[in-house]
Amino acid sequence: MKFPAPLIPGRLVRRYKRFLADITLDNGAEITCAVPNTGSMMGLTDPGSRVFLSRSDNPKRKYAHTLEMVEADGIWVGVNTGLPNRLAEEAIRAGMIFDLADYAVLRREQKYGQKSRIDILLDDPARGKAYVEVKNVHFMRQPGLAEFPDTVTARGARHLDEMADMVREGHRAVMVYLVQRGDCESMRLCRELDPAYGAAFDRAAACGVEAIAIRCQISPEEIAPAKPIPLVD
Repeated sequence: MKFPAPLIPGRLVRRYKRFLADITLDNGAEITCAVPNTGSMMGLTDPGSRVFLSRSDNPKRKYAHTLEMVEADGIWVGVNTGLPNRLAEEAIRAGMIFDLADYAVLRREQKYGQKSRIDILLDDPARGKAYVEVKNVHFMRQPGLAEFPDTVTARGARHLDEMADMVREGHRAVMVYLVQRGDCESMRLCRELDPAYGAAFDRAAACGVEAIAIRCQISPEEIAPAKPIPLVD
């Protein structure tokens, strides 16, 4: 996925109210931008960190700028959780995620379960349906090891249980962890930060829900799925 316009460089002043950040642009201007990330962004909110922003010309937006990536550990890390579905679709079509490229139809944001939407629904006359849930991953404490989640996510645990329900109904379900940083060689569940999510993952796996982690390559010009990486204990 190439960015349609050059990203705007700056420095992080602070992130607050979860969805806002104050930024000092390289040209000296001080702005407030939107932060499209519900997680804690642990390790990515140090004041003074280099950042890149996109800018929208939509006059209805309160904040024209959006935080896209933060520099950490000497690399760029993607923090926009609105992008992983698109990146996962690219990975599917490139044949990186099991055999999902072989399904005839791909749709995004389809209703399922109780009150949820599945990120990607695949359908095929011969193979039936495959429900694909995508999670953005950018948390790393140990070099080379991505972790998810970086905070408690009751919504994420509910999604795993609903995907297990789809398997029980005879469909296929796949959990995709989209790692938006290029310095990770494996991924693990961060069970100590959210034991309930870890338990939900175990229940889902026991029911037959599949899981895969895909690492991306990140630059200010482009974010692209690169390759699968192992899920480890």
